[in-house]
Amino acid sequence: MTNHDEAAAVRPLTLAWVSRHLEVGERIVRTEVLHGGITAEMRRLTIGRPDGGTRDLVLRTFVNVEHAEDWLNREAGALTLLTGTGVPAPGLVAVDPAAAHCEYPSLLMTHLAGRTVLDDEGLETRVPLLARQLVAIHALRPAERPREYVAWTTADTVVTPKGADAAAWAAAIDVIRRPAPRYEGRFLHRDFQPGNVLFDVSPPESAAPRITGVVDWAATSWGPADLDVAHCSTNLALLHGPAWGLRFAEAYEEAGGVLAAAASERLYWQVRDGLAFSEEVQLVAQPWREAGRTELTTRAVEERLDAYVTTLMDALG
Repeated sequence: MTNHDEAAAVRPLTLAWVSRHLEVGERIVRTEVLHGGITAEMRRLTIGRPDGGTRDLVLRTFVNVEHAEDWLNREAGALTLLTGTGVPAPGLVAVDPAAAHCEYPSLLMTHLAGRTVLDDEGLETRVPLLARQLVAIHALRPAERPREYVAWTTADTVVTPKGADAAAWAAAIDVIRRPAPRYEGRFLHRDFQPGNVLFDVSPPESAAPRITGVVDWAATSWGPADLDVAHCSTNLALLHGPAWGLRFAEAYEEAGGVLAAAASERLYWQVRDGLAFSEEVQLVAQPWREAGRTELTTRAVEERLDAYVTTLMDALG
């Protein structure tokens, strides 16, 4: 087996487990670390076939991560559910959620073509595509619902950024002290954002870009469409500026998606998601820098988050 480097090597028990799920005569010929994730180790495995061809699989491993078993069970369930739906998700090959066979909880899935695109260039074309894809996800009606969503922040854990507009943040925190608005439940990805969407790498000159895959289904939940929309909006605001956060909700409705009827209810979900980022700005910014957005320092992302929260509160006024 050849590796880019030692870090790419698959641990021995995991290697044996993966090998048991390959076709007869297949073997791993190369492994490569995939960057961009926050919680899991991701490796692309190139599988050599007896006829001389190759295919790729992706190995996801949670090393010393709390709730790894729950996350992998959820992801395995989501990938099984998504088969044949038209939503471009990886296919499940095998899962070892409790590390019964591997050194750590692991999931093996098919590899999707394409790559994430985090650049400002071409954003006006990608935003409607992201919105249409999310509408398609929310249209799924699984026979068995995933578990109810879990809020990622509370009014007491929000971290107001240094130099932020204190009045706007205090008002925003007050918004999420209220009870959550009533909502119609939908199938949620729960972490739908540009870092988890793959685009065609090299479309023909005249062709528009297209989405080739949606990945990372470990947080799949049941909840309001507004929550998924708010999460993608916050990511767009931090990656590209506050106006893009507001634009995504419009694009979602233009694509046929339905959001909460009252502006105050929409604001609740937008603010709840924006404030959740205040606790993990550093974690979020690092993969973006690794992906080439080197200007997105923790401080720069904090400033964008402040601008976005302030914009949301101004829109209410």
